[in-house]
Amino acid sequence: MICSKIKHTHYLFLVFIVFIISCSKDSFDDTTTDNEEGVISDTPENSITTPCDFDISNLTADTTITIDCLLDLNGATVTLPANVNFEFAGGDIVNGKLIFSNGTIDGRLLSSKLEIEGDVSLASPIFKFYAVRWDIVEGRSKTTSEVALKNTEILEKVFFFTKKLGASTFKIDKLDAFFEVTKTTSTAINANWYPTLEAVNIPSNFTLEMTDNTHLRIFPGDKHNRNGGAILAVRDAENITVTGGNLYGDRDQRVFSPDDNGLEGSHLFYIHSGRNIIVDGVNFQDGSSGTFAIFSFGFSYNPDYNPTKNVTIRNCVIKNSRRMAIALVDGRDITIENNTFIDAGQPSENTDGGEVGYAINIEPERFRDENGVLKERQRVFNVSIKGNKESGSRGGFLTLTIGQDITVENNEIGTRVVYSLVSGVKIINNKFKAIGTATDSWGIFAAGSGETVFNNEIAHNTIEGYSAGIIVGSYDAYIHDNAITNCGAGIQLSKATKARIHSNTITVEKNGIQATNTNNNDIEIQNNTITSASGFLVYFAQMNNQAAHENQKVIFDTNKFIGSRAITFSNSNGITFRNNEVDGGLEVGNTKHIDISSNIIRPGDRSGIRLFDTHLDTKITNNTIYQPTGGTRYSCIDNNSTTPSEVTTSGNTCN
Repeated sequence: MICSKIKHTHYLFLVFIVFIISCSKDSFDDTTTDNEEGVISDTPENSITTPCDFDISNLTADTTITIDCLLDLNGATVTLPANVNFEFAGGDIVNGKLIFSNGTIDGRLLSSKLEIEGDVSLASPIFKFYAVRWDIVEGRSKTTSEVALKNTEILEKVFFFTKKLGASTFKIDKLDAFFEVTKTTSTAINANWYPTLEAVNIPSNFTLEMTDNTHLRIFPGDKHNRNGGAILAVRDAENITVTGGNLYGDRDQRVFSPDDNGLEGSHLFYIHSGRNIIVDGVNFQDGSSGTFAIFSFGFSYNPDYNPTKNVTIRNCVIKNSRRMAIALVDGRDITIENNTFIDAGQPSENTDGGEVGYAINIEPERFRDENGVLKERQRVFNVSIKGNKESGSRGGFLTLTIGQDITVENNEIGTRVVYSLVSGVKIINNKFKAIGTATDSWGIFAAGSGETVFNNEIAHNTIEGYSAGIIVGSYDAYIHDNAITNCGAGIQLSKATKARIHSNTITVEKNGIQATNTNNNDIEIQNNTITSASGFLVYFAQMNNQAAHENQKVIFDTNKFIGSRAITFSNSNGITFRNNEVDGGLEVGNTKHIDISSNIIRPGDRSGIRLFDTHLDTKITNNTIYQPTGGTRYSCIDNNSTTPSEVTTSGNTCN
C-alpha cells in the first residue's frame, strides 16, 4: 500500500495516529539504511515512481508531508507557508523549486533536479550522497577534462549546500569518478590559479565519511597544463574530519614536461590554514607531486598570518607518492600516527621519483635579513610522528630540515631519518631495520649546526642492518640507550659539537665508533658497550689534526670495548681515554694532546698499548694492563714513539 499523507502537526494528532495505523509497515521499511558494518547502499533509496496524487501549492502552515511517491513540480516554483516539513518514504521531488519558511526536508529528497531556497534545514544532520542523483559522471571511458571539472564543481557544491542546510556528516559509499583540479575556474580577467581553491573544498564543522567503495581520482595533467592541484582541500577552514575512501593521483598517466626538474605534479590532499583537522583511515596512491601538502596563509611575522594548527593524519596508507608523501612547511600541533608509508619517491612506470624522496619532509622557509636577523616566513613546531610503518622510501622515512619540538617515536622504519636545523627533536623508541638499498646507508643522521640547533635527543632506538647506525654531525645531540646491531659501523662522528653519547649498546661487524678526516669538539662518550666482530672498536684517523681544531676535545669515559682488534687513534688530536675496559688493546700514533689513564686493558694477541710515529703531549698513566697472550713479541706497553720525550708513562701496572 502506498501512503501519501499530509499531516497538520499542531491540531490533527488523531489523524496522525490513524495515518500510522493505516499504512502498512512495509511502506516504511522500503527505505535502505546502513547495515551492521556501516556500509551505505550502492543505489539511491528513491525507488517509488508512482506519481503523487496531491498538490502542494495549497499547503497550510505547520504541515508535514510524507513523500512516498514521485512529486513532479513541472518546472514550478512553490513558495511554502511556515513550518512545512518533508519526510522521506521512498519517493522523490523533481523538476522545480521549493522556497521554505522555517521548514525541514529529508536529505534523501535532495538532488540536482530540485532547487531549495529559504529558511530550511535537513531533518537529519547525516547526509548520504549518491552520484546518480547529482549528475556526477563515473568511470574513465566517459570522462574528459570538462566532465571531470564538472564533477569537481558538483561535489564541492553539494558539500557546501548540504552544510548550509545543517549537514554535519556527509557519507559517500559507491563512487568512482575523476576530478579536474588543474584549471583556473575564475572568470575574472587574468585570474590567477590557486591550487587549494581549485580542489574540492571541504567546509568547516563537517565530517566526510567514505568507504572502501569510494574512489576519487585526479584527472591526468597533460603537456598543455603544468599546474598541480589536489582532489580534496581544507582552505581556511576548521573542525573537519575525513575518514575512509581511496584517493588516486596521476603519476603514471600524467604527461610531464621534458625539462621537469622533479617538482611537477599534483598532490591528493591540501591543508591550507586548517584548524582542528583529522584525516583518518584514507588510502592514498600515486600522487604525482606528493600526497599531503600542509601550509598556511601569510608569513609568520606579518599580522595576516593564519597558521595551520591541530592537524591529525592517522591510520592512512600512503603508497607510491612521487617526491614525498607528506610535505609540512607551516603548522603547529601536528600529529602523524599509525600510518603506513610505502615506496615514497621511488621511480614508477612513467616517472622518476622527483626531488626529496622522503616519506615525510618538514621544511619551513626562513632567511636572514640585511641586518643578519633570522626571519621565519613559515614555522613548524609541536609535531608528533608516532606509530607509523615505513618501507621503500628512496631518500628515507623522515627529513627534519627546520622545526622545533618534534617527537618521532614508536615507528617501524625501513630506511632513514635525518635532522638538520632543528631544536627540541626527540627520536625515541623507534625500530630501524634496513630494507633493500637502505642497507647501504645510515639509519639516523644528526646534522646541522648554528644557534637554532640544540636540545636534540636520539634514545632507546633499535637500529639494525645499516652500513652505519648513527652519524653525528650536529650541535648539542644527546644520544643514549640505543641498541645498534648488525651494522657496518655503529656511531660515526663528523663535525659534531657538544655531543653526549651515553649508555648505547653497539654490536657491529666493523668499526664501533669512528671519526675520519673530520673534526669534533666537546664530545662525551660514556658508559657504552661496544662489540666488534672483525673491525676496530674505535677508529679515529685525521681527526682534529688541523691548526684550527687544536683545542677541541673528545672524551671516552667508563665504556666497555669487546673485540680482538685495537682501538686506534691515528693522526688525531685532543682525546681523553679514561676509566674504560678494553679487550684488544690500543694503538696510538701521530697524535697530539692524548691522555690515556685509569683503564683496564686485556690485549689478547697484541700489545696492550702500542705507540708509533710521533707524539705531542701524550700521557699514559695509571692503567692496568694484562699480559698479552701472543708471546714475547708483544708487551703491555710497546713504546716505539719517534718523539719519546713527548710521552709520559707512569703508574701503569702489567699483570
